[in-house]
Amino acid sequence: MKRKQFVLGAATFWLSGPALAQKDYGPGVSDTEIKLGQTMPYSGPLSALSGVGKGQAAYFKSLNEEQGGVNRRKINLISLDDGYSPPKTMEGTRQLVERDTVLAIVNTLGTATNRAIHRYLNQKKVPQLLILSGASAWNDPANYPWTMMGMVAYATEGAVYARHMLAAMPNARIALLRQNDDFGKDYVEGFRHALGAKASQIVAEVTYESTDPTVDSQVIQLRASNADVFFVVATGKHATQAMRKAHELGWRPQVYLPAGSSSVPGVLRPAGAEAAAGVITVANAKSPGDPSWDNDAGIQAYFAWAKKWAPELNPNDSFVSAGYTYGIIVAHLLRQCGDQLTRESLMRHAASMKGYATPLTLPGVTLDTSPSDYLPYQTLRLQQFDGTSYKLIGDVIRE
Repeated sequence: MKRKQFVLGAATFWLSGPALAQKDYGPGVSDTEIKLGQTMPYSGPLSALSGVGKGQAAYFKSLNEEQGGVNRRKINLISLDDGYSPPKTMEGTRQLVERDTVLAIVNTLGTATNRAIHRYLNQKKVPQLLILSGASAWNDPANYPWTMMGMVAYATEGAVYARHMLAAMPNARIALLRQNDDFGKDYVEGFRHALGAKASQIVAEVTYESTDPTVDSQVIQLRASNADVFFVVATGKHATQAMRKAHELGWRPQVYLPAGSSSVPGVLRPAGAEAAAGVITVANAKSPGDPSWDNDAGIQAYFAWAKKWAPELNPNDSFVSAGYTYGIIVAHLLRQCGDQLTRESLMRHAASMKGYATPLTLPGVTLDTSPSDYLPYQTLRLQQFDGTSYKLIGDVIRE
C-alpha cells in the first residue's frame, strides 16, 4: 500500500512538576508527538477528492514548523492511499491502528470505505473522527460512540434541495442519477421524504457503480424523461461526466449537486462553464476564488498559507481548503485535550463543541455537538454557480 507520512521531528516540551503528574497519554502520544492516521483516494476513480488529505497534511506541516505543533507536540499524520477501495481501507486502517498505533483515525473519505472500518474501530475503541461522509449511520453515539461524521448529513442535504425545488419549481419533473451505495441512497431518501406527496414527480431514476468508467449511458437514459430538474447524486469524475453529457445532449434542466462534489476546479470546470452554470449546492464554508470573499480576512490568510506551505496545490480547489479547515478543527480538539491526550478525552471534546467556527466557515454557520448528537454541521447555506464562481442564495438554513 502506498504510504504518505508527513513530518515529524523532536520538539522540546516545557512542563512543570504538577503538569507532569497530570499527564495521561493514549496510544500514539508522547511528550513530542501526536500520531494520527487516515486513508485517502490518492489513486482511483475519486482521486480528484484527495486534495482533502493533501491540504490537511500541509496544514499540519505548517502548524508543526510555525507553532511547534499542538501544546509543543508535533502532529504526525500518516495518510495511506486506499484508491477508494473498501478492502484497501480496511487493510490500511488495521496497519495504522495495530502497527503504527495512532491515537485516532481522522477524516477518512467515503461512505463505503468508512463502512468497511466502522465496526472494527468501535470494537478497538479508536476514534473514527470527522469522517468525510454524511451517511446517517454515522450519527449513532449510543451504539457507535467512537464514530463522528464531519459533514452535513446526506439525508439533510437532500431534503434541503427538495424544499428549494418545491419553492422554485413546484411542478417540476425530476430525474435522479445516484451512486449505488449508502451515499446515493441517503441523499435520495432525504430528498423523497421532503418531497412528500410530490415524490410522484420523480419520473426517472438510474444508478451507477463507483467503478463504472463513465455514466454517459445513464444520462442518455435520463435525458429521455425530459425532466426539468436533474439531481446528480454522484462524486468526482462521474459528477463531471453527468453535467457534460447532459449539456452535449442539449438537455438543460436545473442541476442540484452534492456539496462533496461541488469543487469548481475539481468537478465543475472540467465539465465546462456552460454545462455547470446554474448548478445549485449547499455549503458551510467560504469558497476560495469567489470574488465576493476577496477582502475576507480568513480567505486572505488561507491564500497566504497556501502560497507558502502548499505551492504545488490549487488553492481554489475546495477539497484543498476543506483539508486546511479540517486540519484546524482537529488541531483545535487536540488543543482542548491539553495533557489528557487519550482516545476517550479526544472523543469527549469532539462531542462537546459549542458555536465553534473556523476562519473559512460561512457567516452564521457553526459546529455544534453533544454526547447524544454527533452531527457537527446543522447550519448551512445554499449557493449557485454562475459559470465562474458561487453566489450565496437565501439565508442560513438550520436543520
